[in-house]
Amino acid sequence: MALPPLSRYLDASATAPPAPEVLAAMQEASLEAWANPSSLHAWGLAAAELLERSRLRLADGLGTDPRQLVLCSGGSEAIHLALLGSASRLPPGRLLISAVEHPATLAAASLLQRQGWQLEMLPVDRLGRLDPAQVARRLDPPTRMVSILWGQNEVGTLQEIGALGRLCRAAGVRLHVDAVQVLGHLPIDLARLPIDLLSVAAHKLQGPRGIGALALAEGVEIDPLIAGGGQEGGRRGGTEPVLLAHGFATALDLARDRLAAHGGVDPMAVRRDDLWRELQMLPGVRLSGPDPLLPGARLPHHLSLLVADGQGRPLSGRALVRALARRGWGVSSGSACSQGGGERPSPVLLAMGCSAAEALSGLRISLGPWVSAEVLQTFPAALEDARRDPAVAAGA
Repeated sequence: MALPPLSRYLDASATAPPAPEVLAAMQEASLEAWANPSSLHAWGLAAAELLERSRLRLADGLGTDPRQLVLCSGGSEAIHLALLGSASRLPPGRLLISAVEHPATLAAASLLQRQGWQLEMLPVDRLGRLDPAQVARRLDPPTRMVSILWGQNEVGTLQEIGALGRLCRAAGVRLHVDAVQVLGHLPIDLARLPIDLLSVAAHKLQGPRGIGALALAEGVEIDPLIAGGGQEGGRRGGTEPVLLAHGFATALDLARDRLAAHGGVDPMAVRRDDLWRELQMLPGVRLSGPDPLLPGARLPHHLSLLVADGQGRPLSGRALVRALARRGWGVSSGSACSQGGGERPSPVLLAMGCSAAEALSGLRISLGPWVSAEVLQTFPAALEDARRDPAVAAGA
């Protein structure tokens, strides 16, 4: 099957294509660092050295101590490790999450409920934002943990993590932050942030699939979900994925260099903003989430829309995704992690006050360095053509 040009892939928030430098680094390392890093012979020591060098690079990119970094299989496992691993060391209490969390957080929270924890979802406004004052009012006992999605994957909203973290610190409540969508697009310095646990993954920033990490603040301890072997400081058993860690570190280095070269700002923000200026001229196309032109309000590479027909009737976002795919474009409708089971209104858009029909019409566009400004200029016309597709009108 011949794939369309990569420059038409606008779905970075689902996953990003591995950077050529990442693939090259992993291939080169595979010649010598393929052994078990726990082995004491020369092959094992070579793997152990590369693993720890990769851990140092990742820790530096996150602003944390390498001893406080737990490598795992991805963002979903990191979230479960943060919440379930913390809960096993705390008496059952109340867990606060926002109404726009990732499905992995919802799943982990459901498991905690079975263990006697109370779960409370905090409402968001029409832009998907939490009110820190409202959070502060819910931090009294029995609240013991808060878990917040820093950059919302579906509508791009950035939460005020600094303000929320200071409130949690003052109340003595443990805060976990899901930074999977933020990593590589915004600078992260955990040493300067009032965060207890931070989960990240490699594949959103052109790294390999199958690896993520949980960063712990100094003094924060968790119990493992996977025991045996004593790897990762006893926090996560299993032979470490040396080559994946090397690829992760390489991808993070590339992203950090890109941010540094542009004054700490993701250069995709300029292309995203230009695209939005064109798309907002189309009748029936509205924004969901914060204004892209408002600094610090939205993920810099992210755009989300509500799309209607010429009579103002909401169209099926999934039908639009399929119509655009037939035209060689890759976009999303809702979260790629919750696409199974047929067409259902987006819980995120419903929580933001959209009607059920509007919550079916979401379209997400997310960019990366492989997308050129020239190709992006042709997308509005492709969207208009897709809206006229008979299958879209039929919701198919």
